[in-house]
Amino acid sequence: MSITPLMPVYPRCDVRPVRGEGCYLIGERGERYLDFAAGIAVNALGHGHPQFTKAVQDQLATLTHVSNLYGSPQGEALAQRIVDNTFADTVFFTNSGAEAIECAIKTARRYHYVSGNPNKTKIITFHNAFHGRTMGAISATNQAKMRDGFEPLLPGFDYAPFNDLDAALALVDENTAGFMVETVQGEGGMTAGTPEFIQGLRKACDDHGMLLILDEIQCGYGRTGKFFAHEHYGITPDIMTVAKGIGNGFPLGACLATEEAAKGMVFGTHGSTYGGNPLAMAAGMAVLDVMLEPGFFEHVAKMGDRLRAAFEQMIPNHDHLFDEIRGKGLMLGIKLKEPAVARDFVAHLRDHHGLLTVAAGENVFRVLPPLVIDESHIAEAVEKLSAGARSYAPLSDD
Repeated sequence: MSITPLMPVYPRCDVRPVRGEGCYLIGERGERYLDFAAGIAVNALGHGHPQFTKAVQDQLATLTHVSNLYGSPQGEALAQRIVDNTFADTVFFTNSGAEAIECAIKTARRYHYVSGNPNKTKIITFHNAFHGRTMGAISATNQAKMRDGFEPLLPGFDYAPFNDLDAALALVDENTAGFMVETVQGEGGMTAGTPEFIQGLRKACDDHGMLLILDEIQCGYGRTGKFFAHEHYGITPDIMTVAKGIGNGFPLGACLATEEAAKGMVFGTHGSTYGGNPLAMAAGMAVLDVMLEPGFFEHVAKMGDRLRAAFEQMIPNHDHLFDEIRGKGLMLGIKLKEPAVARDFVAHLRDHHGLLTVAAGENVFRVLPPLVIDESHIAEAVEKLSAGARSYAPLSDD
């Protein structure tokens, strides 16, 4: 048998973590890595956070899972806390971001169905988007690398260039249900929506009776220096998907919605076996216990500013390699100049300098540290990145 026991859909590298401590991962040979990938923006509180660990351990010893056919004191408490701190009136808990996207698509279509407009099924999404790997989520992107070999896909999506408001509005017709957009694109290249673009989509939805779905799976939960990235733009969505940082590594996602947007989601329209189970709710509550403490988001914003400033100071020293900095807060990306290749440079930093980052589209590598980093981690990261830039030779075999 030649296929591996783990289905070989990931090009797994030689880093094999067995332990985590704060902002570091330790491999099975004892080697230490500064983790500025954070599980792709998941480990918001780092590794082994004592408050988070205790909350999950206590819940594990008490009650792990019950069916959603029963009342959920834990789910009700976390949903209420999210409602109290966001635009939303109601929350559906999932196991992943992709499932949150599926719930959002269903919520939007069902809204128009019960509003007497069953023809309004089309959702406009954007080039370079990444919404997950389910059939619905890959149908919502026009990236061939995620779609090839999986046709026929789910109908009902149109695609416009990101940050091109006129192109998006030109696609609106009598069958349009709304827009679905990442407030800050992650996998696509760490590009933040412009104020004109994000605010323009909100206005178009208001003017035409459509719904604005924001995908904040990567850019939400404090990542940009505010609880959610849309707060930078002075708007709120009708529906929003979150995951990653919401559980600090425990599989958890959520679809948030206003009462109006969710009016079609009644008994029998949606469900999940594991979604919102007591263990997941303990993880989600522990994350909010930390994040909603006074000063947490301000700390993220401050560290984001420091990290960006350090990068800006460093870039001229390696202007043969680095092009520009993108993103917001602690969701940053650096675009490389050809012939450098982001995926190769990420491997070089990892294998030769003990710094973990993540490749993205448009020849960008992502810097997504835990939100609890301090000045010492920034200094260490910049030192490792500078050393990596000096020793990196494009197209080499390192």
